Amino acid sequence: MKYNLVFKNTVLLFVLLILACGSSGKSVENREKKKEVIPETVSKEIVTGAENTSAYLSLLKGKKIGVITNQTGIINIESEETKITSNGTKEYLRIFNTISIVDFFINNQIKVEKIFAPEHGFRGTADAGEHIIDGKDTKTGLPIISLYGNNKKPKPEQLQGIDVMIFDLQDVGARFYTYISTLHYIMEACAENNIQLIVLDRPNPNGSIVDGPILEKEFTSFVGMHQIPLLHGMTIGEYAQMINGEKWLKNSIQCDLKVIPCLNYERKMFYSLPVKPSPNLPNDQAINLYASLCLFEGTNVSVGRGTEMQFQIYGSPFLPKSDFSFTPIPNFGAKDPVYNGKLCYGEDLSKIEKVTQLELKWLIKAYNSTADKSKFFNDFFVKLAGTKKLREQIEKGVSETEIRKSWRKGLNEFKEMRKKYLIYN
Repeated sequence: MKYNLVFKNTVLLFVLLILACGSSGKSVENREKKKEVIPETVSKEIVTGAENTSAYLSLLKGKKIGVITNQTGIINIESEETKITSNGTKEYLRIFNTISIVDFFINNQIKVEKIFAPEHGFRGTADAGEHIIDGKDTKTGLPIISLYGNNKKPKPEQLQGIDVMIFDLQDVGARFYTYISTLHYIMEACAENNIQLIVLDRPNPNGSIVDGPILEKEFTSFVGMHQIPLLHGMTIGEYAQMINGEKWLKNSIQCDLKVIPCLNYERKMFYSLPVKPSPNLPNDQAINLYASLCLFEGTNVSVGRGTEMQFQIYGSPFLPKSDFSFTPIPNFGAKDPVYNGKLCYGEDLSKIEKVTQLELKWLIKAYNSTADKSKFFNDFFVKLAGTKKLREQIEKGVSETEIRKSWRKGLNEFKEMRKKYLIYN
């Protein structure tokens, strides 16, 4: 991905700008002076932890590095070019080249030993829940260790010879998004093997939303590791600090943790992800609706896997006929989608306004209108919800308002607890 921002300035204008800054005695060709002028014309952009290179690059020199990343671990490298146009004016160009964090390390003579890949694999192309095998990156030749399936936690022999582990994955703010479960196991392995962990932080696209039921300990699983709400409202770096600070790792051990913060970021800022965080989250709308619609994965309702509108629609053959329907077929995000080849009726949410809470209205509506309520929920729903109570409330006809009231105490306690781990306003 390449972005060019062109600043078209005449030589005269450039000189005037320099004079205005009190630099009349310096040449207009002075590169450092040009860098001072250009940012005044540009609003501050969010800088991810990975792009905050001055905060961590020196720490990696001479070290052997392991990198936990996938297609979301990217970095924009800025450069400047000057050219003379046909009419004699100068154009100053800010050029952004987007590359993998692994490639960036190699280009900067950082010794990368291994790549560790979470669910969906290093290149992010595997189906949800698909078994990922170890392998080798064709571009770099580096070994890739899968952290999904039976090997969720790196083994001591896989960490042998590594001095520092780098974690760079894009989270979406939901408890059941498995990248934060991978983070837990990485922290635990690093703590047990006396390896420092550096987390390169990234904005949470649902960063201001804290909502949903608190996970109950008996329902702990890979889609819910800790007693947090369904939407936690933290960045992955803040969440790492919480895991460490609350001593949630096995035997209450703590990791040698360093978080590299984002710059120019506040929690309520809109943040559009530059790449899909996983195959079935294709755009901002899907990411925003993910937490609300993912609860359907614990029912007999499809969330659009096998279409081009994953997590923006829902439907099933058991819902009433309506004006909206879809038929799932195998595609890049689902080799064998739910209701493959079957007509599903439901609702299109692709154009609705951004949600600011965990929405239950679609789940409740689907339950109330399904053909056979006894077949609506499956065993996975409890793991996703983190509690039996939500299913029981829906089956009993409890209103959404009353359901939300039942979350209030847990959410207030969580918000108070998390304060000491927050990095951003």
